[in-house]
Amino acid sequence: MTSSALRTAVTAAATPERSLRVRLAWCIALAVVAGVVAGLATGAAGLSPQVFWADLHRSDAALLLGQIRAPRTLGAALVGALLGLAGAIAQGLFRNPLADPYLLGSAAGAGLGVVLVLAAAALGGAAISLVTAQWIERVGLVAAAFAGAIGGVALTLVLARGAVQTLRLLLAGVVVGVLLGAVSDLVTIVSPDSLRGKQAFMLGSTGFLGWDACAAMGAGLVLLLLLVRHYARALDALTLGEDSAASLGLELGRVRLVLVLVLSLGTALAVSQAGLVAFVGLVAPHLVRRHAPGPHAWLVLASAGMGAALLLAADVAARALMAPAELPVGVVTAVLGGVYLVWLLGRRGP
Repeated sequence: MTSSALRTAVTAAATPERSLRVRLAWCIALAVVAGVVAGLATGAAGLSPQVFWADLHRSDAALLLGQIRAPRTLGAALVGALLGLAGAIAQGLFRNPLADPYLLGSAAGAGLGVVLVLAAAALGGAAISLVTAQWIERVGLVAAAFAGAIGGVALTLVLARGAVQTLRLLLAGVVVGVLLGAVSDLVTIVSPDSLRGKQAFMLGSTGFLGWDACAAMGAGLVLLLLLVRHYARALDALTLGEDSAASLGLELGRVRLVLVLVLSLGTALAVSQAGLVAFVGLVAPHLVRRHAPGPHAWLVLASAGMGAALLLAADVAARALMAPAELPVGVVTAVLGGVYLVWLLGRRGP
């Protein structure tokens, strides 16, 4: 076969996959736009276009939309995008479609950081509580969750002696998750007042997202997407196996370390702002791979968009299903993600 004929054959084979990716990209974009519109229109009365139209004519409409619904909706999209990006990296890095962003101890570390801050405020007495109340409300819990998530992954890397061996890294992540979770439970026994705050954090919420949080997550998302784009070919090489990737000249230790850091930063940013939102980081890249597979440069970007669409839909459902009360968004994503995985297992059969 001549070189021109070979190029023609490769192009013809790639055309259906490219068409699938284009269609999925349009579907994701439409889903995100629909989610944003629904998020702006959903309030205490649930998802109601009539109430939303009436809200636009109220004197405080600018405050309602500009300071409450808009940052919450944008923040939900950014949290979902960060988790989708982190999930795509985790699944590519560990070559496992069931890998999620919380695999390396970030969730347990973030939970421990939040519990420690709450316990310090509760056990410090009235004077300390008054001094720290405003700090905790604005910065303390976010900073503690972020530092805890990064600390959990750092401890995993120390126990795994770097990021050279995949199996050792996974085992260290499991050990760190169990250890930090146990320490967190011990702290709540000593300080029962911190238990409620821990539960709220573990269930996840988008209700406290503001413009500052959106700015931090937006800047982080752009930076991480640029880094992942640079290492996308390395992820493609890792899917061939470690020996094949090493034979291509890939420095496995350095590449894994960078990807783990990107995964950790994306997860820490999302978790520190919205708590533990389950299944988005697992389901989003899984859906992309199932419907429009491709190289990791595409998978990571599409997974970020899919994660944004999924969390926007879950946030609207959390606000609308029991209006005027709200469900924790992490509960909604856990139910939807669990149902999807059960359906997938049932469809595939034994």
